Amino acid sequence: MTTTTGHQAPADKGLKTGALGLWSSVVVGVASTAPAYSLAATLGFIVAYIGLQTPAVVILAFIPMWMISVAYSELNRASPDCGTTFTWATKSFGPRTGWYFGGWGILASDILIMASLAQIAGQYLFLLFNNTSIGASSNWVLLVGVLWIVVMTYICYRGIEVSANFQKALLSIEAGMLLIFAAVALIRVATGHAPAGHITPSLSWFNPLDIPSFSTFFAGLILMIFIYWGWDTAVAVNEETAEPTRTPGRAAVISTVLLLAIYAIVTLAAQSFAGIGSHGIGLGNPDHQGDVLSVLGHAVFGRSWVGSVFTHLLLLMVLSSAAASTQTTILPTARTSLSMAVYRALPSDFAKIHEKYLTPTVSTVAMGAVSAVLYVIMNQLSAGNVISDSVTACGIFIALYYGTTGFACAWYYRKTLTKTTRDLFMQGIIPVLGGLILFFALGWSFYLDWETTTAQEASYTSWLFQFPPHWRVGGVSVIVVSAALIGLISMIAYNVARPAFFRGEVLTRSTPVLVPEQTGLAVGTPPSLGSKDVPEDAPLVPPELADGD
Repeated sequence: MTTTTGHQAPADKGLKTGALGLWSSVVVGVASTAPAYSLAATLGFIVAYIGLQTPAVVILAFIPMWMISVAYSELNRASPDCGTTFTWATKSFGPRTGWYFGGWGILASDILIMASLAQIAGQYLFLLFNNTSIGASSNWVLLVGVLWIVVMTYICYRGIEVSANFQKALLSIEAGMLLIFAAVALIRVATGHAPAGHITPSLSWFNPLDIPSFSTFFAGLILMIFIYWGWDTAVAVNEETAEPTRTPGRAAVISTVLLLAIYAIVTLAAQSFAGIGSHGIGLGNPDHQGDVLSVLGHAVFGRSWVGSVFTHLLLLMVLSSAAASTQTTILPTARTSLSMAVYRALPSDFAKIHEKYLTPTVSTVAMGAVSAVLYVIMNQLSAGNVISDSVTACGIFIALYYGTTGFACAWYYRKTLTKTTRDLFMQGIIPVLGGLILFFALGWSFYLDWETTTAQEASYTSWLFQFPPHWRVGGVSVIVVSAALIGLISMIAYNVARPAFFRGEVLTRSTPVLVPEQTGLAVGTPPSLGSKDVPEDAPLVPPELADGD
């Protein structure tokens, strides 16, 4: 029998190893955030909360993101498992915390955002062909959105290298057009050719003390956290990456820094060119808060044939951005459910791997199917407004599992934190500070949406209790509570049906190790991937090696 010490190699789940290098991992990490889509769908809402200090929030939101990327990097060094927060939180705090805060946090956030991604993809496809008569609630947009999910699911099904190469092409278009857009906008402001309402950039925009209120700051912060979210996909594909203990963590940190540069430049340019007014192309105009780039494209590039070409490239960029994020949302979610199934926290069917493509089959298809069904339901409710609320709800779950990762890092390394000053900061202080910031933002955002006087301001939909005390709560709270309850019920049900994982018999701090050689089954390999003689509830870690510390 063989045990592992120090840095642990992941349990063999059947994925294609060594498929991605550092550059491919960075591309996956940046593309997963969908910078163009995120700015198009969210920048207007942030400006509505924050005003001229939006660039300050862009920088401040980067701080907890960078802190958590450090936590990901440090935990990945010790345990490069595609389950990421699920695996690390389980090893640090136990199976229930790992399943709910890690596993369900990732699954819920990814599924919730798919509706918005599909919606943007559907709308921008029609805008690309100059069809502005089809509204967001149109069934044609719904059909295109569903087909978009199907296509991206298939690409993920075909293999990690196909997915990475597709991302490189999409990100090249996206990053290039964003920089061109920002450069042209700033040049027109500097040369006096910007439209009425433009504003000369000022250092005061970066002063957080000028933000209107504490509440509006955190409302904007939770949305900005959503804009940064997605770089952790670079770590979720760690088992398919060369040097899995080193490359994914570096890619995550590099991705957050690149995102800061992109968001700071584009936000500064858009705000300076359009202003924050509530009319015309102003970023505060409620008529296009959910899609600022399509409006700004015509204003920045003009109506000439050259301007039309660049405007359509900008629309294509947002469309490709939504495509990239749809695909890279499916990737980590499928791998999280794969890891959960491998460690018997989900049914073993979710651990099935395609013999040729070496990708999770059931996990990938299930992610796409559930996302499509939820998108259809949301699209039919409140003329699509619930989809806008799902973005904020997604931000709450992001803060949940990112924050959990920060705390898990410090607890995982708690016995060695004081060995060096570097370890104290990189494995303890920085991750914990990131976790505290995100958990506070999570709690404050939820409080604002639950509070009767602010529920309608914080959400696009609201719901009135039909019994005393007749609270009116925002749609964000309804979505978050519903998703949280579904996760809790699912965890309890699976705990009853398959208790081995929840008894700590499968995944502990000492996992992975190898089981006795005569079984031929590696730790983490479900019966469908190894010996058919091993029962479903058999412990993967022999009792004498299990370490619940």
